[in-house]
This record gives sequence, C-alpha cells and structure tokens, in this order.
Amino acid sequence: MTEDAAIQPIRLAVDVADPALADRLVALLAGVPGLRLVAPGESAEALIIVSATVAQADEDAILTPRELEVLALLAERASNKAIARRLDISVHTAKFHVGSFLDKLDAVAHAARLGVIHL
Repeated sequence: MTEDAAIQPIRLAVDVADPALADRLVALLAGVPGLRLVAPGESAEALIIVSATVAQADEDAILTPRELEVLALLAERASNKAIARRLDISVHTAKFHVGSFLDKLDAVAHAARLGVIHL
C-alpha cells in the first residue's frame, strides 16, 4: 500500500430503505476517521444496503446502535481494550459486541454466497 492510499478515506455509500435507520447510520458513520460518506450517484468503494424487505424480514440482522459504535471503532483498527475504554464498558462487553457484530457479518456473507443478497 502506498503512503497516499493509507491516508485516503474509504468512500462509503449508504442505501437504506428505512429513513430513520438511514439517518442513524449516517449520523454514526459521518465522523468516523478514514471514512467518507458519498452522495447518491457518486462512486464508492463500499456500500451498505438495507432494503425494506430485509429490514422487516430479520430485525435481528440489523446492527444495534452499540454495534455500530463498535464497527466505527473497528474501522479505526481499535483493539477490544481500546473499544472498551472509548465506550466506557468492560473488555468482556466489548468482546461480546464485536462477536455479535461478527456473527451478523458472517450471516451476511453466507447469504451472499447463497445468492440471497448481492454485495
């Protein structure tokens, strides 16, 4: 990786059918260092998509506000210990939130492999 690539933010698009959830995601992700939310139609390197059908079909698959905070810290490459300190929680609780997030990510990857969703 070049030095320029290391400092360029990841361009992220958010396409969420539920306006309230979209607003929460944008609010949580807007201030994440190393991440830049893009406008509709602008090119992005990553995309978060939640359709109304998916949101209604499996509420457990949606990240909780705390998991989104953990995700933001993981994007900064924070350790479990650093996450715990930043969120004022125990390391055990930080590990729980990371595990929960990873379980949901695994479910998404499995659905993508099955062709249920397209990434």
